[in-house]
Amino acid sequence: MTMTEFSSIEKTILVQYGIKKYENEEIVFEKLKTIMTEKDIQRNIDTLIATQIVRRIGPDVLQNNESHTELPDLPENLKSIIDNL
Repeated sequence: MTMTEFSSIEKTILVQYGIKKYENEEIVFEKLKTIMTEKDIQRNIDTLIATQIVRRIGPDVLQNNESHTELPDLPENLKSIIDNL
């Protein structure tokens, strides 16, 4: 499977929805690395934590900080990707 080119915003949205779906950081990496690089995943997780959009609630557990900020709308072109994660 080839890596699709996603914009930086799309990558961020994919990571956020991956976290919403799985919460376990290892599983999020496992699922997302078929569609983007591990470096991109890590960079997005770090950015989301730094901007308080995502919080770490355990050693391997991530959670969208939905009390702080809402999840962005999922663009149509990303829906099937998230559904298939």
